[in-house]
Amino acid sequence: MTFAPAISTQRLTLRHHVLDDFEPMAAHFATDWAQYMDGPVSKDKLWAWLGAEITSWQWLGFGSWAVELTETGALIGQVGINKPPRFPETEIGWCFFPEAQGKGYAFEAATAARDWAFDTKGMTTLVSYIDPPNAPSIRLAQRLGAKRDDAALRPSEGDLVYRHTPEARL
Repeated sequence: MTFAPAISTQRLTLRHHVLDDFEPMAAHFATDWAQYMDGPVSKDKLWAWLGAEITSWQWLGFGSWAVELTETGALIGQVGINKPPRFPETEIGWCFFPEAQGKGYAFEAATAARDWAFDTKGMTTLVSYIDPPNAPSIRLAQRLGAKRDDAALRPSEGDLVYRHTPEARL
């Protein structure tokens, strides 16, 4: 079985998901916080999503990481490199619990995941599919150096697409 490699940053650990991640994630995904991910999301749907993202490591060699604070071990969200069948391209995506937002954690984790995809996996482009009202995710994509790509295919008609390239890294 292939597991997500652990990646350490200054304040975070990106690691393979474990069963104990499910309940805290389900509690957040069951609320309006998940509105930009077609939420609120039921436990059954979240179980299927997480299962697919974890299995992606075996099938594709990439997937999602749980993100925890290194100092406390607290789960604060997830970041991933994913390509489910409905995605035209490989995506870098993120979701961080409300209590973890506004602290730079998403930028730190997404930078580590993006750099891993480019430097370790040799990927040459990633996209982020973002719901237009999700201003914090748009700002994060821009902060990561991504540029809006209106010509790109998208999984949902209304999604915005932000393209990440190795050359655009800040």
